[in-house]
Amino acid sequence: MKTKKNLILVGDKVLIDLDSRQERTSAGLYLPPTVKEKEKVQSGYVVKTGPGYFVHDSSYYDESWYTSKKKEVKYIPLQVSEGDYAIFLMDAAIEIEYEGKKYVVVPHSAILAFIHTELVEED
Repeated sequence: MKTKKNLILVGDKVLIDLDSRQERTSAGLYLPPTVKEKEKVQSGYVVKTGPGYFVHDSSYYDESWYTSKKKEVKYIPLQVSEGDYAIFLMDAAIEIEYEGKKYVVVPHSAILAFIHTELVEED
């Protein structure tokens, strides 16, 4: 029997693969990884996102007429999606290693801006 791992992010968390192309300054100098890690703003590609912000709507769960045992879970979706290029605050990031590769997990609120690329048909 074969097993398959699936990394699941909770809530508003975003998994980002740091952009390794940022190793040079605008003047063309190469920066060592220790200098790069200390930068306050980083960027990278969104690999995976959590379901979003949890919405707790219990206004009718306590009513006597409500008979369902199953509570519906609702989320407000995140703005970023897989494949987007995100610029984020490194102070809020947590480094993890998953299947031999390093990533950072950041809360959605730490993302300052992102670039969403989509294909459009030419006229």
